[in-house]
Amino acid sequence: MRGRKTSLRVVLTTLERAELEQRLRFMSTSLGLARRCRAILGVADGLPLVEVARLVDLTEKPVRTRVQRVLQDRWAGLRERPGGGRTPVVTPRAPQGGG
Repeated sequence: MRGRKTSLRVVLTTLERAELEQRLRFMSTSLGLARRCRAILGVADGLPLVEVARLVDLTEKPVRTRVQRVLQDRWAGLRERPGGGRTPVVTPRAPQGGG
């Protein structure tokens, strides 16, 4: 195995593992959630973060962040948190003169 050793260890219960694997089989699962599920399963299987990131087509940092969230919040750590990204800028539209 290549990659640095990490102190992050995810130990999944049988029920949690089954739930993650089931999410991967659903056609309605979003790509982002599927990536996060695969990442958590990879870390739980003992793969280094760099390898997991490569497998799910991400960099190491978001994988590390997601693992930390799952360790802290368990299943809720897989959900997207609101507020990511740039705040949308909406300019007021001038009233249309219709006559």
